[in-house]
Amino acid sequence: MKKTAKSHHWMVKQEPETYSWENFVDDGKTDWTGVRNYQARNNLREMQAGDSVLFYHSGKDKAVVGIAEVIRGAYPDPTADDPRWVAIDLKPVRAFPKPVPLPSIRYDKRLSGLPLIRQSQLSVMPLTKDEFDVLVAMGTGKGRSR
Repeated sequence: MKKTAKSHHWMVKQEPETYSWENFVDDGKTDWTGVRNYQARNNLREMQAGDSVLFYHSGKDKAVVGIAEVIRGAYPDPTADDPRWVAIDLKPVRAFPKPVPLPSIRYDKRLSGLPLIRQSQLSVMPLTKDEFDVLVAMGTGKGRSR
């Protein structure tokens, strides 16, 4: 299934040693700043308040750990000197009872087109509704790998 620029489902990646899901929940919301990859920046520009976002722990954990929501769309990143870089604001929605590890994602044929697999360095990526739903089902224990 082809992704479109109008996606309303996303994934963001973060090393838990830098900013974990637990930090995010404790904070109650966060500004997603510091993105300096052009493709990730373009994805941030497309994000709108109300969009659903999966939170992925990169680094040693490598797993989708929860669902967040965009609460403020793109605005100039206050950590950048160049106004072309943008940030968004996110709030946590719920943690997955069962994090979805990268090996489970890789081996599920329904997720074979996922940017996480094809462009592993991309920190902000669009998902199709189907990809989002499969990952949520897996994380809530209502889905399984095929």
